[in-house]
Amino acid sequence: MPRPCMAIMCSANGGVRVIPESASQAAALLRDGRALQAQGLYINPGGLCIHIRSNSTEFIEQLAVYFSHVAVEACDAAVSIEAYDTDVLTLDVDWTDWPREPGKTGRKDAIHELAGGRLLRKVRTGMLFLQSTEAVIAAGPCRALDNQVINFINSQYMNWLQRQGWLICHAAALDLNGHGVGIAGLSGGGKSTLMLALMDKPGVAYVTNDRLFIKRDNGTVRAAGIPKMPRINPGTIVHNPVLHGLIGADRRSELLALPKDELWHLEEKHDAMIATLYGAERVLQESRLDTFLVLNWSRDTRDATRLDAVDLAARQDLLPAIMKSPGPFYQLADGSLYQASMHADPQLYLDALQGVQILEASGRVDTELLKDQLYTWITGRQAQ
Repeated sequence: MPRPCMAIMCSANGGVRVIPESASQAAALLRDGRALQAQGLYINPGGLCIHIRSNSTEFIEQLAVYFSHVAVEACDAAVSIEAYDTDVLTLDVDWTDWPREPGKTGRKDAIHELAGGRLLRKVRTGMLFLQSTEAVIAAGPCRALDNQVINFINSQYMNWLQRQGWLICHAAALDLNGHGVGIAGLSGGGKSTLMLALMDKPGVAYVTNDRLFIKRDNGTVRAAGIPKMPRINPGTIVHNPVLHGLIGADRRSELLALPKDELWHLEEKHDAMIATLYGAERVLQESRLDTFLVLNWSRDTRDATRLDAVDLAARQDLLPAIMKSPGPFYQLADGSLYQASMHADPQLYLDALQGVQILEASGRVDTELLKDQLYTWITGRQAQ
């Protein structure tokens, strides 16, 4: 089948550049005649049916393990995703860096706008993604870089939530006997470490690790997570016995010998598969949000760890820890794509969190102490 026509330009070295101008043209380049396997994977997080197919049966099997807690036999797919496991592909287009969020450094994503969609390239790995109404495609070394494809799959569910009025937060969330607790903090602030420490407590279930969605509904605030497991660093693993199996005993000894600050900042990601570690019954897709904790503590102070109730309207300096950009994959219901120049309205978060107890953790970082303080606070509120 012939490819759709594309713009052809002469490059500086006298060669030919084939430049996709539309989503359908970009899809043809990424597919490049590769056949999809008949076997696919259906997942149904929160009521959205997603069908994932690949040219690699092995990759579908990888994804089936990861998404086992939301996998279904079949469903009427609202979103179809194609994943082509290949070598790194090179598209000779003019890429534009997507700006990093405050506090982040280095290049991460680059985009190329198309009629009806957007190409995205992961700068460090070369993975390519097409976000459009015509096709949703990942192409590159999918098996080796499965985490990036998993994020892309989750972005489709995130798009669906936001189109229905859910507000994205940069936060983890737990459920304690029906009491939802959000945990926000700057990246590296310890929200995943605290969340996993709280999983040791009775009655606690996992909702989400890094992307929380909230929505007001009949006087309450609903909290929805995404099917993404925590990706944690050694500083979280070495002090939590449940997680020790993620690294070998020898490696743990090496890590414990590092200076505390070096261990805390060491980037060496491991997936904490909650259903395997704690049981599938302790994974929830949604809770009722009653409390939202903001970690505003520091490893560079000797001040005592404190947990205080605050008025978020009077403490809007805490909002940046909660707010989150939808990012370059966000495609609105009308097919337009989110632009880096767009910014979230803080008032939307203040309105959505009306009636939710806001807590601030300050002073020095002490996960074990805060774990007990927070658990006692919440169980005390439930007893009232």
